[in-house]
Amino acid sequence: MLDEFKEFAVKGSVVDMAVGIIIGTAFGAIARSLVDDVIMPPIGVLLGGVDFEDFFLVLSQGAPIGPYETLAAAQEAGAVTLNYGLFVNTLLTFLVVAFAVFLLVKQVNRLRRREQVAPEAPTDKSCSFCFMTIPVNAVRCPHCTSELKPAGA
Repeated sequence: MLDEFKEFAVKGSVVDMAVGIIIGTAFGAIARSLVDDVIMPPIGVLLGGVDFEDFFLVLSQGAPIGPYETLAAAQEAGAVTLNYGLFVNTLLTFLVVAFAVFLLVKQVNRLRRREQVAPEAPTDKSCSFCFMTIPVNAVRCPHCTSELKPAGA
């Protein structure tokens, strides 16, 4: 059983999956930073200096009773909040990641199509005497029985 586990653990697919998860986690951090640090600040400025992280709805007051200026202040007071601003940030992060994955898959598919379009070697040729189509490796024409040069000669 230990040998089977070792074989499973060191298979290329398991290692590839682990690398994919690690790269995906790092890419998620980059996407989160892009949304939080690059995309949302200009949107907040356009909306009058609003930080989306501070968009929340108080469901149950804490002590002291609000209104609360920020989500951090509401959470510190023990208020129960519905954090729709954080949801908007998470949704935008998802859209950025989804678009990046779309572009990656599109590029991979384009490269695969290019590889598949590679020209194949011809399988037929014309007899130089009767001009009938014959296999490329034929040394005698089956139509006119003429002797032909061997392929590649």
